Amino acid sequence: MPDDSRHLVKGAVILTMAAFTIKILSAVYRVPFQNIVGDTGFYIYQQVYPLYGIASVLAASGFPVIISRLVAKQVVENGERQEDLQRILQIIFVVLLIVGMSLFLFVFFGAKFIAGKMGDPLLEPVIQVVAFPFLLLPFLSVWRGAFQGYGNMAPTAISQVTEQFVRVAAILAISYLLVNRGFSLYETGRGAWAGAVIGGLTGLIMLGYYVRKSSLKIFAFQRLSVRELLSVGKIVVLHGTAICFSGLLLILFQLVDSLNLYSLLVQSGLGMEEAKSLKGVFDRGQPLIQLGTVAATSLSLALVPAVTAAWTQGNTEALQKKVATSLKVSLAVGLGAAAGLMNIIKPTNIMLFKNEDGSGVLAVLATVIFLASVIITISGILQGLGQMMAPAKYILLGTVCKYFGNLILVPAFGLAGAAWATVIGLSVVCLLIMWKLKSYFSIRSVLWHSFVRLASASVAMTVVLQGWLYVLNLMGIQGRLSSTVAALTGVLVGGLVYLAVLMRMNLFTEEETSHIPYYSKLKRFSRLGGERRQK
Repeated sequence: MPDDSRHLVKGAVILTMAAFTIKILSAVYRVPFQNIVGDTGFYIYQQVYPLYGIASVLAASGFPVIISRLVAKQVVENGERQEDLQRILQIIFVVLLIVGMSLFLFVFFGAKFIAGKMGDPLLEPVIQVVAFPFLLLPFLSVWRGAFQGYGNMAPTAISQVTEQFVRVAAILAISYLLVNRGFSLYETGRGAWAGAVIGGLTGLIMLGYYVRKSSLKIFAFQRLSVRELLSVGKIVVLHGTAICFSGLLLILFQLVDSLNLYSLLVQSGLGMEEAKSLKGVFDRGQPLIQLGTVAATSLSLALVPAVTAAWTQGNTEALQKKVATSLKVSLAVGLGAAAGLMNIIKPTNIMLFKNEDGSGVLAVLATVIFLASVIITISGILQGLGQMMAPAKYILLGTVCKYFGNLILVPAFGLAGAAWATVIGLSVVCLLIMWKLKSYFSIRSVLWHSFVRLASASVAMTVVLQGWLYVLNLMGIQGRLSSTVAALTGVLVGGLVYLAVLMRMNLFTEEETSHIPYYSKLKRFSRLGGERRQK
């Protein structure tokens, strides 16, 4: 492999590992946080989370990616002449400074308006704290993008992971301290989000350290024309936002729930405290969905760079194979995670959140893992083909469907209505994005080939898991400990059954398994087990 290719692969691996670590932390910390503050405190935190999530995704994956492309192009065309590079970075910084300041001002001074739209005026000071990460947006984005443009992924990865570790530690420590000292849940929520800001500042300091060590210079204070700002700004803002839309998928759906779920519950006749607690119960689904989606998309998205490479080289046959493999992996892992969670949702709910409240609703939300896995994978494929705007359009349309779905279904069915509105909205996105992919590749045979095998594996897993849970129930063990045993053993038993059926029915070809980490080892292990049984 050429040195450049090795360097690119190494950089991609570094960023992938960082993203995986961040997603795991982002999902896991919500469990102890909910245990500290309860369902109402969790509601307060989750109500404003989408605002922070938008700032975080833009600064981590949206703007840095498009900036890195512009920097890399500048280096290829003009070499590493500092004057030209400084100018392009200065333009980008000014554009993002305007964007970041505008968003900060809107969220901070519009906090009363936003809280009113959410139906809870007490959220105003909490929302104001969440405005501050938007001020960090231009610095984080430009520095990360510049380093990535030079092929140096370490500063981005280290700053992101450090930021997340500090953020999680600060949120949990501050929340625990404030709750134990008798502060209100709204004051605790404000303190928790102050911890998130501390995490962002830590990431910025870490990046600043790398900037100081390098020869990278951004702030040259050159005179810039309005024409340059508009030209570059259009590319950075529009393309950067489009790139990260798959990362914003679940955040936008959470934003809809923040805007109208609580108020709809109150309008349907529930008391305010009861509605807050119920919204907190509904939000229990977020860490479960995140964990399931991480597992489902990590393998499939690892194949997307190969799709991009095949497209660039014009290798149609290889491209068709890579797309088929990516689609199969997202379908298999997404469905396995979703179906498995549905089967063990009650003990999992008790294990993580102390009681079984909302288990039926969370079972419906488990479907999101499957749908989101397919959407994120196909979005990556389409972006690899240069179709960045199509996924963004479909995700926006799905978000609109979710909004009106809540308006129609929540008054009639409560939390279950909100869960089904999420499923309907994501189903619309999934169907549209698959239709778009179908215009490039033949995927009907892949879907039909996968459907029979995946359905068989899911049914087998469901039968075994329900039998396993029935046996555990007969043993008469009660409480959170028994639920923990049931949930964890259920993951192991269900996963093994699901994998065994898929391998037995040859969902993947021998060529495809060579691209899937650990699959070939599992296959050899399965064959070895079969040979031993025959003897």
